Amino acid sequence: MRSKLVALVALVCLLPAVAVWLGHEGMAQDQDIAEETDEAPIFLMPQSGPFSPETIAVPQSAAITAWARSGHADASALAFSYWNASGAIPSACAVCHAGTGFRAFHGLDGETPGLPPAPVPIGSVVDCQTCHNPGLAAVTQIVLPSGRSHPIDPGEASCTTCHQGRASGVSIASTLEGREEDTPDEALTFINPHYATAAATRLGGYGQIGYHYPDKDYSGRFLHARPVASCASCHDPHSLSVAEETCLTCHQTGNAGEIRIARVSFDGSGDLRKGIAGDIAANSRRLLSMIEEYARTVGQANLVYDGARHPYFFADDNGDGIADQTEGRPVPYKSWTPRLLKAAYNWKVVGSDVGIHVHNPPYALELLHDSMEDLAGPLRLDFNALNLGR
Repeated sequence: MRSKLVALVALVCLLPAVAVWLGHEGMAQDQDIAEETDEAPIFLMPQSGPFSPETIAVPQSAAITAWARSGHADASALAFSYWNASGAIPSACAVCHAGTGFRAFHGLDGETPGLPPAPVPIGSVVDCQTCHNPGLAAVTQIVLPSGRSHPIDPGEASCTTCHQGRASGVSIASTLEGREEDTPDEALTFINPHYATAAATRLGGYGQIGYHYPDKDYSGRFLHARPVASCASCHDPHSLSVAEETCLTCHQTGNAGEIRIARVSFDGSGDLRKGIAGDIAANSRRLLSMIEEYARTVGQANLVYDGARHPYFFADDNGDGIADQTEGRPVPYKSWTPRLLKAAYNWKVVGSDVGIHVHNPPYALELLHDSMEDLAGPLRLDFNALNLGR
């Protein structure tokens, strides 16, 4: 199916070139016709055939092929097919899950910029006009979920619009204001930062996608180093693959998971040979374990995490590690306390960006460290004894 799609896209893009070629071939013939009749020809026809469109060079064919094989073009992917059963994509979701919704949001369809006025039909993907629309040059700022208006460089509008997440530490703080830290509240539900949030995590404390604990400082935008200055510095904009040769400009390996940028052990292991991704993964596992222990001992209700189902955290009354079921559906966890929700949200922020060890490792480690430190008190743990770096 994918090979047929690639062939179809390539053929469509070849048609203009074929038309031009045919025009040259038939020009003399049509000029004769025009001179005899004093009328312009209705259409141009070649003098002979058959023809082979696939032999005509198209400069952008490689980019088109790469895009057609990427996740942005995969109409069967969950990101684009989730709403197939309902037949339409809600306006808020369509901004990033349909090219038509994206263009409506930025006013690239000739209408007033904003959410599409009605649900958008299914079947649209991140198409060429999502990123190559000339009108995007006029988009100079993107408002983040935290409320901050972030100035962007040309070419960043598409990436920043759709990879900024849907929540922030500001929304967490607002939701929990005035509530007792360790008192379960059934009115609380898990707040999800959304998925593939690299544009937000890259901005760190400046963008504030994570919950920031009071009296703590957080790293801002991870500037990395030249020539890494934008999303396209590392990601092929069409295939979405990572250009490992860019890493080799400064590092001994192109495998980002093996690169370590610090001489400090953040996970308490003392192992400085592994990549910084290893420290982030270890602290993420430790935080999830503390979240589960806190839910059991302070919240008085077991929880279990299932990343394949919303809202991800479910009740597990018998502690068997499997979500409780009612009418064939998992039961959402209902014993959230403000302290537990903040820690779980930060844990999900770090996990929602699979490349956070490249996009902003200091920020990831800070969110994990502070969340664990906050849970340690009620759990009566000697946090300093864990020897965790921040």
